[in-house]
Amino acid sequence: MMTNDILTYLLRLSVWDYVLVGVAVVLWVYLMYFAIRYLDAVPRRVKKLRKTQSEKTETEGEEAYPGVTVVVCAKNEARNLETYLQSLLSQDYPTYEVIVVNDGSEDDTCDVLDRYEQQYPNLRTTFVPADARVVSTKKLALTLAAKAAAYDYLLLIDADCRPESGKWISEMMAPFRQPGTEVVLGYGGYFYEPGLVNRLTRYDTLYTGLLYLGAALTGHPYMGVGRNLAYSKQLFFHSGGFSDMMHHRAGDDDLFVNKVATGRNTAVVLSPESITWSESKHTWHEWLVQRRRHLSVSPAYRWQTKLWLATEPAVRGLFYVSLILIAVLGHPIAWAVALLLGTIRGITLATIVNRGAHALGEKMFNPWRLWWYDLSMPLMTLFLMNGSNGKKTVNW
Repeated sequence: MMTNDILTYLLRLSVWDYVLVGVAVVLWVYLMYFAIRYLDAVPRRVKKLRKTQSEKTETEGEEAYPGVTVVVCAKNEARNLETYLQSLLSQDYPTYEVIVVNDGSEDDTCDVLDRYEQQYPNLRTTFVPADARVVSTKKLALTLAAKAAAYDYLLLIDADCRPESGKWISEMMAPFRQPGTEVVLGYGGYFYEPGLVNRLTRYDTLYTGLLYLGAALTGHPYMGVGRNLAYSKQLFFHSGGFSDMMHHRAGDDDLFVNKVATGRNTAVVLSPESITWSESKHTWHEWLVQRRRHLSVSPAYRWQTKLWLATEPAVRGLFYVSLILIAVLGHPIAWAVALLLGTIRGITLATIVNRGAHALGEKMFNPWRLWWYDLSMPLMTLFLMNGSNGKKTVNW
């Protein structure tokens, strides 16, 4: 009798209902696969690392620690250097130097650096020539630092960043002890502050971090962030450095990683001690300018990366459209299926994102806000990418 009732209900569905539900199910399957395979890769790896933490042993002897040059580019960063530079100069690591490149600062950056140079012998400074005629002075600054570096590895961090601990360099350099490692990706988050701009910044940063770190963990690295990124000096010069991307104002981190990183030469570091923290933008205008600058170089990614990055937001948008069409045009049975798919999608996303937040030391997000971010951020990204065409962006 129950079987007959089910068949009766199913016969009430139109061909249009079956088509819409079928499309929604296919899109839902892809979104679930994407979230579990890529976004959840970081929480899974962190959970595994924590289980094996008690078995971890430190390699003794300074020969196990390759020398590294920490590179900081500074443009009018006197306040941030006063606040954060000491945390870089007092790291618990045997062989390293810090090079700060002054990129035409007009504030007290020079005075701050002079004062720190007198206190710390491992601090060196250089500068970008005032008459440099380049689109991206930051890429020139990084190139000058690479040429001046005394060691074989470069570890990048921004002037407004603070490492989580004095073990930051040790954690980021550990993968280079393994033969074949040339690129190391770390996570760079933002300090928590009240307000919507900070929430959006932290969510966007966390989601992007889960995505690029998860992709690298599955053998497909495509970007990194200059707030926490390391690579060998040999790789930098053998690949031509930034020579083929100097016409882009941004991209000193993600474009370079997109060019040189492979599944075999790239490692990911996820320990709590390896994370860096930065101050987020405080106004909508500042955030939109920063977001547009980051997005401006994405068209220069490898075509495989662009296709992969575009597919998930497109599928996500079509999934929500299919749910709306089912709600407007579908049978109540189709409504129930759509509601079930949307609920499972929302719960899965909230669970994975907050697992990722916990794994990377971020504050948890409200599940209802995550649903809204999931719907609105791709639309905002599309708007900003279209709005950036033909518009001038700042060098930094």
